[in-house]
Amino acid sequence: MQFKINPFDPHKIIRLMRLLILLLFFLPQVICSQDAARRISKAFTTFRQDPQLANASYSLYVIDAASGEVVFDYNSKVALAPASTQKVITTVTAFETLGAAFRFRTDFGYTGFIKDGVLNGDLVIRGSGDPSLGSWRYPGNSETAVTNAVTGAMKKAGIRQMEGIVYADDHGYESATVPGGWIWDDLGNYYGAGASALNWRENQYDLYFKPGAKVGDQPEIVRTVPPLYQVNLVNELTTAAKGSGDNSYIYLPPYSATGFIRGTIPMENNFKISGSFPDPALQAAAVFTEALKSGGYSPGIPDSYHNWSGDKSKSDAAFTLLHSQFSPALDSLVYWFNKKSINLYGESLLKKMGSVKNGTGSTAEGINVIKEFWKGKGIEPGELDLGDGSGLSPQNRVTTHAQVTVLRYAINRPWYKSFVDALPEYNNMKMKSGTIRKVKGFCGYQQSAGGKSYVFSFLVNNYSGNASSLIPKMYSVLDQLK
Repeated sequence: MQFKINPFDPHKIIRLMRLLILLLFFLPQVICSQDAARRISKAFTTFRQDPQLANASYSLYVIDAASGEVVFDYNSKVALAPASTQKVITTVTAFETLGAAFRFRTDFGYTGFIKDGVLNGDLVIRGSGDPSLGSWRYPGNSETAVTNAVTGAMKKAGIRQMEGIVYADDHGYESATVPGGWIWDDLGNYYGAGASALNWRENQYDLYFKPGAKVGDQPEIVRTVPPLYQVNLVNELTTAAKGSGDNSYIYLPPYSATGFIRGTIPMENNFKISGSFPDPALQAAAVFTEALKSGGYSPGIPDSYHNWSGDKSKSDAAFTLLHSQFSPALDSLVYWFNKKSINLYGESLLKKMGSVKNGTGSTAEGINVIKEFWKGKGIEPGELDLGDGSGLSPQNRVTTHAQVTVLRYAINRPWYKSFVDALPEYNNMKMKSGTIRKVKGFCGYQQSAGGKSYVFSFLVNNYSGNASSLIPKMYSVLDQLK
């Protein structure tokens, strides 16, 4: 292009200066993107040649955060198991469908009537899926705070004694607390806690042990916090050498009264492992029963809607509200969901999206909400072949293109700061990690030294060896974005 400048035409001179300024502004960014692409390509070639990847499937997708321009693409439309990197999809969809200010609500009330200070009826806990109820992470929702609030409300209502029971009503969600694709080794452990309409203490309990006198001896269960209600644990553990780590598994499926603890724990006093309640609602009813007894009441044997020997007609009885307990806002729940990768939060949010949008609190309906939401935003349903909301299921299949599309979409949303603040930091990069058997992934954001911002997703399936040896190799590729 040639410019003939008339020295007496200042408008053409101004236009030319503006064009030069634009060129000076964009040229370094174009060069920077091209340089990043070359560096990533070189590092990724080295990565692919590693023997640990000989039988693996993998995908890396990187785009310019501002323009959406593709910087690097390898298998971005190939769906792979995402592990916990899937949590970014659940999180962003929840922000959009529920709203950043959304709060779960749990109602406490009674059936029957009050006469002369005596409640002739039951104390009913009606849940709507709050994963934070009774959690130690939130002072206002801790076990002590909630039980005190309820007993205080009863006294304020003039209830000095009661003839009924504590009844946990969790009929708002489906009976299946865990998705069908979760594996046997995960069920019963704290990270395999399923989502009920009435969750309690993140559906987690802790087991403390005294090791055996020598390697191979059976360790002793010292205590369970909190005490488990109507559950018997068969201890088949053995003691391993000090420093050997936690190699134990709790096998306790939903609604079961008997579980098995197998594997090894190290020779360390007061060693702790954590499991999940088989019936969270019934456990909550038991906790409130004990709290009421401590407060001078005399409730009967607790019951829950999904306690199969229980009376489900109690869920339809007339209900007088005593107290409503609200969860922290969604942005606070999302913080712990991603920072600590709490699977329960993802399953609770998934079912809540299904309940709010389609009227059914189920895993399947929540997945439908996610697929429909992203269908009109550049993600085909086949890129989101989901089995849960947390990524724990090995049956999940997601593309890196889908994850990057979700992450870029979030940048211009009003809740973006809350979302990005909740992402952990690994390798000095803001990104969500994911790990299940033979699956490792990272997805997130990175700004280069030159000020260029990138969005990326990196998934690896079926690698050989250990994740600990794979991670530095993945970092060496992602480091090219810095």
